[in-house]
Amino acid sequence: MNEYILRRKQTLLWSGVGLVLLVLLYVLSPVLTPFMLGMALAYILVPGVNMLVTLKLPRWLAVGIMFFLLFAVILGVLLIVIPLVRKEVGLAIEQLPGWVAQYNINLAPRLNQLFGVSAEIDILKIREMLQDAITGTDSLTTTIITYAKSSGSAVIFFFVNLLITPVVLVYLLFDWDKFIRSIREVIPRRYLDGTLSVFHDIDRLLSSFLRGQILVMLILAVYYSVGLSLAGFESAIPIGVLTGMLVFIPYLGVTFGLLLAILSALLQFDNYYGLISVAIVYGLGQILEGMVLTPKIMGERIGLHPLVIIFALFVFGQIFGFFGVLMALPISAALSVLIRRVYGQYRRSDFYKT
Repeated sequence: MNEYILRRKQTLLWSGVGLVLLVLLYVLSPVLTPFMLGMALAYILVPGVNMLVTLKLPRWLAVGIMFFLLFAVILGVLLIVIPLVRKEVGLAIEQLPGWVAQYNINLAPRLNQLFGVSAEIDILKIREMLQDAITGTDSLTTTIITYAKSSGSAVIFFFVNLLITPVVLVYLLFDWDKFIRSIREVIPRRYLDGTLSVFHDIDRLLSSFLRGQILVMLILAVYYSVGLSLAGFESAIPIGVLTGMLVFIPYLGVTFGLLLAILSALLQFDNYYGLISVAIVYGLGQILEGMVLTPKIMGERIGLHPLVIIFALFVFGQIFGFFGVLMALPISAALSVLIRRVYGQYRRSDFYKT
């Protein structure tokens, strides 16, 4: 009886600690974001650092090489995204008057008849706004300055986080083994084996997920680039590479790539050929990803329902911003291991059976 009461008190204690940690996680999310981002990047890069160390390279050199590779990848993605978006939006501005004219002639009168409202679009105002966004006129500059003055602390905090993240990453890459040992020392000895077993399962799942995800991204980047190139798209390679790289963000990534492909089709082709080509290439791409690549390379992924994934994207995005959207799936994978363990213990408990 005393042992039962003791375990009950321990359960309540750890439940209270977990609840406090969740509240602190939410309250301190703006401060914790660069540290969690640095930890996530360190987890990805540590295997590469350790591999280079086993090849007799000094750890400082191994850390420098992996950090440089990460910087090169991020810079490469930005060099693809920024020119592509500027080019497509710039061409869209040139084509916009014709599109709006067709809309005002063909569709706006019908909407007026059906709903009794004026649905015509003022092309001059829209073009001015888009031109400001692309060329950076005084109007846009004034808007940015005004926003910076009103939200100065937020802007400063963003750049501070941007600077802190690589510092956290470098320190963790140097002291990753010490960091892991410190976590082991905090765990109560009676729960050490069980906790390490959970961490091992999480590590195995995340490692498999990340390796599989990177391979899927590379295959899809090649597929979309080749598919759009065969269809005759001038921006096939940037759009294809970007779509493949953004597959890491469920639903949102491929949607962004699809929108860019549709925009490119509308700008380059005068008929329905471009849109039909996009539908075929991206439709087959989704079949390839969902029915071939994911099952063969990643197994059943993390076993989460699509609605759970969408919910996780919104929750982690709300708490940690854009970084939360990127890390929603890996964090959900880790949490799924814990939830399955807790659920298994619940099914074996006397509370459930009696």
